[in-house]
Amino acid sequence: MTSNFEFWDYFVFIAYAILILGVGLWVSRDKKGHQKNAEDYFLASKSLPWWAIGASLIAANISAEQFIGMSGSGFASGLAIASYEWMGAITLIIVGKFFLPIFIEKELYTIPEFLEKRFSTNLKTILAIFWIALYVFVNLTTVLYLGALALETIMGIPMMYGVLGLALFSAAYSLYGGLSAVAWTDVIQVIFLVLGGLITTYLALNTLSDGAGFMAGLTTIYDTVPERFAMILDKSNPEYNNLPGLGVIVGGMWVANLYYWGFNQYIIQRTLAAKSLKEAQKGILFAAFLKLIIPLIVVIPGIAAYLMINDPEIMGRLGDAALNNIPSLEQADKAYPWLLQFLPTGLKGVAFAALAAAIVSSLASMLNSTSTIFTMDIYKQYINKNANDKATVSMGRKSAGVALLVACIMATQLGDIDQAFQFIQEYTGVVSPGILAVFILGLFWKKTTNKAAIVGALVSIPIAMYFKVAPKGWSTSYIFVDVPFMDQMGYTAILTMIVIALVSYFQHNGADDEKGIDITKDLFKTSPLFNIGAFSVMLILVVLYSVFWN
Repeated sequence: MTSNFEFWDYFVFIAYAILILGVGLWVSRDKKGHQKNAEDYFLASKSLPWWAIGASLIAANISAEQFIGMSGSGFASGLAIASYEWMGAITLIIVGKFFLPIFIEKELYTIPEFLEKRFSTNLKTILAIFWIALYVFVNLTTVLYLGALALETIMGIPMMYGVLGLALFSAAYSLYGGLSAVAWTDVIQVIFLVLGGLITTYLALNTLSDGAGFMAGLTTIYDTVPERFAMILDKSNPEYNNLPGLGVIVGGMWVANLYYWGFNQYIIQRTLAAKSLKEAQKGILFAAFLKLIIPLIVVIPGIAAYLMINDPEIMGRLGDAALNNIPSLEQADKAYPWLLQFLPTGLKGVAFAALAAAIVSSLASMLNSTSTIFTMDIYKQYINKNANDKATVSMGRKSAGVALLVACIMATQLGDIDQAFQFIQEYTGVVSPGILAVFILGLFWKKTTNKAAIVGALVSIPIAMYFKVAPKGWSTSYIFVDVPFMDQMGYTAILTMIVIALVSYFQHNGADDEKGIDITKDLFKTSPLFNIGAFSVMLILVVLYSVFWN
């Protein structure tokens, strides 16, 4: 496909790129007489204010798998996929109130470091290696692939060059500047991300309403395809296996969200870099409010695209361009890139800058967190225990570079993935229930032992695979079961917790573990602002689910 970008589109996009690189490199500079130490590089000198934390959380979270993958899921199944975002908002509140106070009190650099303080170095190392592999081979690789796919679809840039371009762009400031560069550029990235996303949504809905505006377009799609606005899918829905009805609200979605927002290094690292616990909690609250509007910019465009391609009159108005790279239920991830080609000159550049901002900010975040875990939990633990700040920061940059190189090679070999967001969730869901079980019991049950945590982490994989790999035709037998992957995650987490509890109980005859965490009421006290904000988020969610239940 040839590019349909014009001068002002290129101008806007290049201006965005220069702005991000300029700010990133300016923030990255060594201040006079002060060379970066480990805290500067990995935790931004613990100086981030709440608004930077909130913006950075969203910029790190929203990437190609949301803009492209979640829009694709919106095209294929409708608004139900928004549960990841809306339940993510309430999950952030839980993380801010119950997890962050413990993490910040223990002055952590990395999530694996908590495992060492609570359990053992062996468990820390096992999960540190796992996280590095997950970030490199799943997260970084998929974001690079989807980002390059968007470049190829919209601008005609070959996949190989797209992967290299995105990799070099994110590396240009993040490898040198560390978390400071990532977090402060994220503040700009999230502005582009939200603004560009809203522009795309507005123009898609305006097209559907034949120029009558945003609300008219929203009313049109709601009246025309009301089934696409059901949050709780019926078993007869083809997408039920991805979003299993009530199981979304009371089951495995909690596993996915608590794992992602509570124990994911490239997310939680921003809060560990806060000026204080209260500042981190305000940042979490800000991010929760932003999560409420994300479906408007990543799911609604997918639903709009579905309606547009099924309306001959609209397709006629759009002209021959509408036939280029047209999405289908089998190739739903083409929905968002397909929409971008209809934006006016200049605005197309803004929308594409938003997509690039989402991709690059996530890449930079994942790179920084991969290097943080490798440097602090592997390099300083086993390779150079006496490494000074200069050696530590240098290794952080080198390890990020190696991770990016491996991800680039993998991304070019990935091939076609339909509904990439669901793909990522499904395969991360094999390991996340076991990790969540270890952390939840480690945090809140003093009897949990190191041996039990290791056994639970290892046993969770075969438990998950039992649910996942039933041989074809065996799912109705008494040996295997066939359940949606989100339900698999819920069952795996519960069974793993039972295993950990039993091993812990029999190992110490019911006594508390010596490394158990003392929980006090004062530890979880939050400010009136946080409490009011949390109540407001929950109230909004009750209204949203009441309106769009089914």
